[in-house]
Amino acid sequence: MTEHPTDSGISIRPYEGSTDADGLWTLKRGFELGIGEGTGGEEKGGIYEEKLTAAYRRRWLDWVERCVSEDPECVIVAVDEAGAETDAEAEADPEARGKADLVGYAFVLPETLSFIWDAAVLNEVFVASDYRGSGVADDLMDAVLACARSQDLPLDRLVLDVDRENDRARAFYDRYGFEHWAEMVAREL
Repeated sequence: MTEHPTDSGISIRPYEGSTDADGLWTLKRGFELGIGEGTGGEEKGGIYEEKLTAAYRRRWLDWVERCVSEDPECVIVAVDEAGAETDAEAEADPEARGKADLVGYAFVLPETLSFIWDAAVLNEVFVASDYRGSGVADDLMDAVLACARSQDLPLDRLVLDVDRENDRARAFYDRYGFEHWAEMVAREL
């Protein structure tokens, strides 16, 4: 996948660890904190917030790097090239001028992990709140589908886990033809 502008005016491209790690982590925090928002009360949100430590950040970004080294297109970012170029930001941080703002990402597990569900796995997709409804999620989903189609899979299928109480996400996935396939259960260790 090469970088390409989209109908939303945002570029979609593969993740580049040397320049994107901080922005990806910011989005990952938003993803994790959003899991508990409106879908499980304060307790659920607190559980997800507690895990977002510096050690977790290092481990997660290291895992992203391992996945990307195996499949360079498994982590896809949405980039607003103009987002970090304001005069105020440039004065506060001269290195900010010209840097792109990551406004969304999608993470498809590498092909070697397809045996987890016998399918391609959409591990995470997230769009910053200011960019929701702008088409960025659709652009990311197009890239996700292309990545999944390129994998040699046990079953010709893309799976994901979505909270049954997350109406917005469920409506998005419904638009893309996702159907109920299994039900995940969990227990405390």
